[in-house]
Parts: sequence; C-alpha cells; structure tokens
Amino acid sequence: MPGGDMSDLDKNRALVDWLRYQLRQAENRVRELEVKELQEQRARERARAEQSWKIQPKRSGETAMLHRGGCGLYSAQLGFINRQEALIAMNEPDIEACQICKPETGLVDG
Repeated sequence: MPGGDMSDLDKNRALVDWLRYQLRQAENRVRELEVKELQEQRARERARAEQSWKIQPKRSGETAMLHRGGCGLYSAQLGFINRQEALIAMNEPDIEACQICKPETGLVDG
C-alpha cells in the first residue's frame, strides 16, 4: 500500500460491508411494508364486515340469529350477507336479531 492507499482487498472488504448494510436496510424496509400491508388488509376486512351482516345458524333449542358482520358474539368470517338479504332475514319468524350488536340499527339507518 504505497502512499497510504487502500489495497484492492481492503476496498472489496469495505464494499462487502457496505452491501451487507444496504441489504439489511432493504430487508428491514420489506418487513415494514409487509406489516403495513397486513394492517391495511385487516382494516379493509373489518370495514367490509361492518357493512355486512351474518346469520348464526339455528342450534338445537335456539333460534337462528342475525348479527352485524363485525359482531364478536358470532365470529364467523365467511358467509356475509348484504343489506337486502339482512332485511329479508329480519322479517323471517325464525331469525332473531342479536341483542349485543343490534343489526336492525344498521338496517334502519342504512
């Protein structure tokens, strides 16, 4: 190393260190974006559920029950119905409205 210059080996080691640093930064950013994407997806699903309804099937000795899509009392994530279908369900004699989420409120207001 005449004149204090770095050797090719030292330069390449420094380059490798720099590239490893850049890779760590990129990997951290990817993880951040993945978390953000997952949070946004969950928010979209919650919003969709809140604008939907669901019917808890009849069980022995109980009647079927209509819930808001986001009701925690019946947490099925499939089988959402739209407003028109919920209105029809509300008029069925063998389907009751949940006393916790009060799905009729969303039907009357909507």
